[in-house]
Amino acid sequence: MKPHILQLNPILVPAINERLQALYTMHRLFEQPDPDNYIRRHGALMRGVITGGHTGISRSLMERLPALEVVAVNGVGTDAVDLAYARQRGLPVTGTFGALTEDVADLALALLLAVCRNLCAVDRFVRAGTWVRQPQPSALPLARRFSGLRVGIVGLGRVGRAVATRVAAFGCPVRYTDLREMADVPWTFEPQLLQLAHDSDALVLCAAADQAEGIVDAAVLDALGPRGVLVNVARGRLVREDDLVQALRERRIAGAGLDVFVDEPNVPPALFDMNHVTLQAHRASATEETRHAMGELVLESLAQALAGQRPTHSLTT
Repeated sequence: MKPHILQLNPILVPAINERLQALYTMHRLFEQPDPDNYIRRHGALMRGVITGGHTGISRSLMERLPALEVVAVNGVGTDAVDLAYARQRGLPVTGTFGALTEDVADLALALLLAVCRNLCAVDRFVRAGTWVRQPQPSALPLARRFSGLRVGIVGLGRVGRAVATRVAAFGCPVRYTDLREMADVPWTFEPQLLQLAHDSDALVLCAAADQAEGIVDAAVLDALGPRGVLVNVARGRLVREDDLVQALRERRIAGAGLDVFVDEPNVPPALFDMNHVTLQAHRASATEETRHAMGELVLESLAQALAGQRPTHSLTT
């Protein structure tokens, strides 16, 4: 009999879904009209869970899955998983670490370029036919050169390092903050986020949100200043969104590139009409290559755990 797996989020790669279906009896909770009743009837069968970084899994749900042997997160965020309870129970919680790095860093760079060069605002200007009506150069504000900007990176994990490598190729001096200084990197460590913001032209958030919430507030944004740019490819909860909206409205910072938000998919409506803001729909890892690689790691984690092995990418065992 095939092991029963509970899936909390869809996986958008057909080849991965076909392999999951071939190997396991799949229970797609996100398709059920009454999830609570479904768990009541089938929860005792579930040996594995597949979830997303944003969805995670609550302690209360894990408690209703007595046969559970592994939680495979199809992503790198684990702040929505009760890791303490998983450790207490001896449950491996895995992530798709490494698979997302290059694409997330690419999007961070794209957002920096888009905000500095007004790419999205100018695209709208052209599409609306405004260029024809206002062909004079003064119809658009001058953009900002990206090359050579001082870039501060918050969180120097895999993504942070990949962002640093990319912006360094543009001649950008790089400084970073993290829980500790990294001895194996050439970039300058700054222990205080406020000071890092003060010394940066662009602040890029790459940190995990497990131990941080609302760290970018009005004080940090004011330190970044009216010429500063904020980019967030990490988690929306790292930023006090009301403070950010106010700073952007009052032009206390120059602009922002945002892929993540506090209450996704709900984005503060005030951002929609701001030409100095570039918005994405939590799409940093949304390439065919990365999503396939993530699916492969989910399959690997399930297979290892259900075979009685410690999964390679376990955070808890």
